[in-house]
Amino acid sequence: MTVALMWEARAVPGRGEELLAWAREQRLEPGPLRRETFRAPQDRVLVITWWDAEYDAEVPELPEPDDELVTRAVHRWRFESVGAA
Repeated sequence: MTVALMWEARAVPGRGEELLAWAREQRLEPGPLRRETFRAPQDRVLVITWWDAEYDAEVPELPEPDDELVTRAVHRWRFESVGAA
């Protein structure tokens, strides 16, 4: 089974590049099958990691950034693959 974890944070206005750099520096051990990082308006950063694991398996997750860097707590979602359409 494949499980995907989504991690999304919103930076303090004007600090989006700093949050993006911070997210890219975070290492996960062991590493995921795949990892992608995205950015969006309003200084938002999204990281998706894919794991060969059951839905409720314990896998490494990105931590919370320092409160001074973000406007709110990180949003996290977990999804399981249902295969290609």
